[in-house]
Order: sequence, then structure tokens, then C-alpha cells
Amino acid sequence: MNTNLTAKYNVPVPRYTSYPTVPYWDATYFTAEAWRKTVIQTVAQSDDQEGISLYIHLPFCESLCTYCGCNTRITKNHKVELPYIEAVLAEWQLYLQILGKKPVIKELHLGGGTPTFFSAENLQLLIQGILAHATPHEDAAFSFEGHPGNTTREHLETLYQLGFKRLSLGIQDFDPRVQLIINRIQTVEEVENTTSIARATGYNSINYDLIYGLPLQTLAGLEETVAEVVRLKPDRIAFYSYAHVPWVKPGQRRYTEKDLPDAALKQQLYETGRSMLKAAGYEEIGMDHFTLKTDGLYLAAQEGKLHRNFMGYTDQYSKLMIGLGVSSISDSWAGFAQNEKKVETYLERVNRGELPVVKGHISTSEDLILRQHILNIMCNGYTTWDRTDTFCTALFEGLKRMAALEEDGLVEIGASRLQVTETGKRYLRNICMTLDARLWENQPTTQLFSMAG
Repeated sequence: MNTNLTAKYNVPVPRYTSYPTVPYWDATYFTAEAWRKTVIQTVAQSDDQEGISLYIHLPFCESLCTYCGCNTRITKNHKVELPYIEAVLAEWQLYLQILGKKPVIKELHLGGGTPTFFSAENLQLLIQGILAHATPHEDAAFSFEGHPGNTTREHLETLYQLGFKRLSLGIQDFDPRVQLIINRIQTVEEVENTTSIARATGYNSINYDLIYGLPLQTLAGLEETVAEVVRLKPDRIAFYSYAHVPWVKPGQRRYTEKDLPDAALKQQLYETGRSMLKAAGYEEIGMDHFTLKTDGLYLAAQEGKLHRNFMGYTDQYSKLMIGLGVSSISDSWAGFAQNEKKVETYLERVNRGELPVVKGHISTSEDLILRQHILNIMCNGYTTWDRTDTFCTALFEGLKRMAALEEDGLVEIGASRLQVTETGKRYLRNICMTLDARLWENQPTTQLFSMAG
């Protein structure tokens, strides 16, 4: 572990689930109609069998996990379920009109919030409503996020019958002190029980989310957490850095920076967790992800087919990703659009027959070139360029900035290829930032992103 590099590169950096990143979207040319045209354009240029990805945001939670950076609505009133599902299905109908044909769904993910806040019966209503007007791809990947404390056998069996084979459980840390301060409480027994039922039902890919850098987290506590995770042997593990952004998420003000591990301990937490996972047979994939060699994410990485979008890393590639529900982000490759963030406003607009987009970005040719190179780095650990890139001056300006990273041993740059080194894998976000022309053209005056470390 090079503590000098860790300190040098522990700066605010985007996570690059898109390029441009959301704070740098340019509203100049964005309208709902412009967005609609990009969707039509992408559909026209795509093979039917490529399919589309579908993300559905289900924002409701019964309690607030204070570490969470997602768009949530806290309530114990389950009467909100049906009106929200009806609105999501109405929004789907608006997109079906734009698509102009019955789409093939390559990937479908339920995120939140807490999707298992919804009853199994209502989730069935939602998915049946989606699939009534679409065809699942023969290699479709359907997945959902569940809370170990409320994901029931009925949830697992109902969604499995609807085509879901992948489950993601938010664990974060098993240390009771950490769970209490972040208000995310589930026992090892609950996680083990949910995992066992899912496997017996037929789920073939189970992911656990873990976070390092949480308040009150200790090295001993993290070691115990990872040891339990290794024993339960999920197929995938997302091992994220905690993003402390209390100016965006006031719930994080329940604790202060004094409760957080300092930079040295946070780095030690990461290195310890990473070493334990690799020793247990997990392979490191892209950034923050570890998988068994039998998992689809590992196989996609080996075949050079790993993809990254607003859902994170995926082994399913499609140019068009439609986000349904409050605050969801859609991606047509030619542009991005985000829905209304407030539940009531979202419901009102959809029920008036409007696409509920509130902001977005129409990509330039420069954006698309830089996006592909950033994707290559994030997914494959290298990128190459040729004569078609020569007019993109922003790319070569970025490569000049990359010289300092090459001196630090993070990358190797040739005449037409950039390769991330073994050391550089720890700093993928920093490497990609050198190519982020929009960020360099307009340096932020306040902190927009979480720290890299």
C-alpha cells in the first residue's frame, strides 16, 4: 500500500456511471422532445435482438438508512404502493409509444429505496404490466435489490416465477455499533436465511453490498464482516467506499466527520477487505466489484464484454436504458434524461400524460468519444485510439494530463494505447477524470463528488 499515492489521489472524483457526469449536463439543447428524438434515433440504429435495459426506481423505505445517497421516501404507509405502480406503468406506456414496437428487454433491475417494501402481489402486478408489452431476451438478466429484514420467501418465489434470477442484498457491515449509527440493522442469520431461500428457489447470482469508511467502523469489525460474507459465499460482492455528502443527504448529519475513519484507516479497511476477498477466491472486476469465476460478471470481463451504466457494472450491453419511476435516469447513448425527483410531482406529470423528465443532456460528438474511452478504462482497464479520434482535441489534452499519472505508475501510455497498471486499478476514477473535458473546462468551486479514497 503506497500511502503517498493514497493521500495524493484522495480528492473528490466522479464515479463515472455516465459521461458527462450529471453535474456537467448541459441544458442548452435539452427538451423532452429532443430527448424523445434521441430515443427514436437509437432504436432505429439498433438491432432488435440487442434489446433494451430497464431500470425501475421504487423509492419507498420504512426507515432511513443514514449513509444512503439514493433518492428515497420514508413512510410506513403501504397504501402508496398501488398508485405508484400505476404511474410507473403509465410512464412505460408513454415510452412504448415512442419506441413504436414491442421491445425486447435484455436487462431489468428493480432498485430503490427498498423494492421489497412493496408486497409480492404488487411487484407481480408491476412486472406483469411491463412484460405484457415486451418480450424478454433469451439471455435476459432480471435482478432486484432486497433488504434482508423484509425480503420474504413470497417475494423471492414470486419474482423468480417472473424471470428474476439475480438478487442483491444491502448489508454494508455486520458490526452492531455501525449498524446502529447508520440505522441499517440486519443480523447474519437474516442474511443467511434469505440467501439460502434464494438459492433453493433457483437464483443463480446473489450479490452482497458492503461499504468501507462508515462511521464507527473498525478494522476488527470489518474483518469479522468479511469473514461472515466469505462463509456465505455470494456470487458477487460490491465493496464500495462510503460517500460522505451531508450537504446533499442531511441524514448523514446524524454523525460527524469525527466518527468516520481517517484516511489512513479507510485505506487499511479497503486493503484488508480486498485481500480477504481475493484470498477467498474472488476476482476483482473493474472498480469496487469482486466475483466468483462462475459468475456472469467475471465471464463478461474475461470476454471484454463488461459494460457500465447508471445501474453500475453489468454483463448485459444495450445502447438504450430506460429509467422508470421518480428520479430515474435514462440513457439513449446520444443523451441522458432524469425524471422528477419528488414523488408527488412525478405522479402528477405522468397522470397528465407527460414524460416526467426534468433535466438531461444531448451529447456532442466529443462527448461520445470521451465517453467510450472512459468506459473502456472503467470496464477493461485500457483504451486505444486511431485516426477517427484525431479531431478530438479534448482526448489528447486529457492524455497530456495523464502524464503525471504515468510518472506515478498508474498508467502506461503508448502511441495509440493507454493501459492501467496493477497499481492504477485502485485509482480508476482518478484516471478517468483526466479525460473529463467538461470538468476541466469548468472546475467546481464547491465539492460535487465524493472522495476517491
